[in-house]
Amino acid sequence: MSVPAIQTAIAQMQSLQAQTRSEPVASPATVEKGGFAGELKQSIERINELQQTAAAKTTAFQLGDPNVSLNDVMIDKQKASLAFEMGVQVRNRLVGAYKEIMNMQV
Repeated sequence: MSVPAIQTAIAQMQSLQAQTRSEPVASPATVEKGGFAGELKQSIERINELQQTAAAKTTAFQLGDPNVSLNDVMIDKQKASLAFEMGVQVRNRLVGAYKEIMNMQV
């Protein structure tokens, strides 16, 4: 690895470190406030937002909008698809955990 490549990598790591320091760290009280239901609702809303964005870009591309490229459409559709698959997997795990708890002997 050459010296300029190493210097570039170090500069990127330093900029990432500066970004992480500038972001506020969530305190435990803030995390507790929303709870699991709040986090689940936010995740579902984010999945919905990604799907709506992908659909809007797809429609714009089909109508010939010059500001929307095929790359953008494909990337947004892939993001929405991955987010939806993740949501389905989380739901499946929650249902499995619920069934397991319901089958426990008390």
